[in-house]
Amino acid sequence: MGNDSTATLLQRAIARHMGAPGTVYDLQQLTGGANRTTWSFDADVGGSRQRLIMQLSAAAPEDVPHPLAEISPHPTAEEGAWLMIAAVKAGVPAPKIRAILETSDGLGPGYITERVDGETLAPKILREATFAPARAKMTQQAGEILARIHSIPLSEVPFLKGQTAEEMIDAQRKVVDFYDLHLPAIEWGLRWAADNVPRQARRTVVHGDFRIGNMIVGENDGIRLVLDWEIGQASDPMQDLGWLCVKTWRFGGKYPVGGFGRREDLFAAYEKAGGQSVDPAHVRFWEAFGSVKWAAGCLRLGMRGVEEMGVERCAIGRRIEEPLWDFYELLEGRD
Repeated sequence: MGNDSTATLLQRAIARHMGAPGTVYDLQQLTGGANRTTWSFDADVGGSRQRLIMQLSAAAPEDVPHPLAEISPHPTAEEGAWLMIAAVKAGVPAPKIRAILETSDGLGPGYITERVDGETLAPKILREATFAPARAKMTQQAGEILARIHSIPLSEVPFLKGQTAEEMIDAQRKVVDFYDLHLPAIEWGLRWAADNVPRQARRTVVHGDFRIGNMIVGENDGIRLVLDWEIGQASDPMQDLGWLCVKTWRFGGKYPVGGFGRREDLFAAYEKAGGQSVDPAHVRFWEAFGSVKWAAGCLRLGMRGVEEMGVERCAIGRRIEEPLWDFYELLEGRD
């Protein structure tokens, strides 16, 4: 499907779902990969020019599913759209869905959202002086947003699959076993995780990848939009707080919360916004296990091949030792 055919099909889909004429301008593919593609464009709808984003999932499953394809929950494109609709209803700055694509649209599974300006590159957000006002707000905003995400009634998103901490650890074990790379460091990390699973976990809607890089940030107003809902699930809400603190996602920033804030400020903002009482040891489990999980993620990306995943993602595979080092540093009280 080339750009021309995409534009033609997209115009028809916009006219059908949002309003005529649906004329498309400046269609640009922003990202592309094995799982989904993202397109930016403007369109005429009902006499106004609208700024939009289209995200498309892989059009069809692989003939022979990858053996690790189902180890983690993944909503379908339509389910992901309904999750974002529920998030917006709960007051979360999630993308506003304008249309959910149907088979008859000919574009594959996907949806159209409003387009929001801002920055997603972590080094710019964390280091440039123009983003200092944003950094001063982002910890409180992150706590408030996570409290709202975790307040979404599971009855509104019954399609979300659950995964306990034990099941997540087992999933990373399957990755290591499948690629038969039994590094002592990752083996001990998986054993530590299994021995330290929190026993008092609740079950709520969880974003699953809430971190800098998956946020659109404005220089003065901070977090404008939370992106990438494609691994949303029903799990332990403390997972989201821990994941935000994983050292990989600090991108060299000074502070433990995403490189921009302190843990105690995040926990206080979360509780004040209606989130459950935070046990720092509970979050610490998810932060530590998050590094082990990301090490397995590096292994998985690095082993799937240039042809399938691209050079950039394969290069991530060589970084497997970094999150493992972060894991041991955290256990020894150095972060």
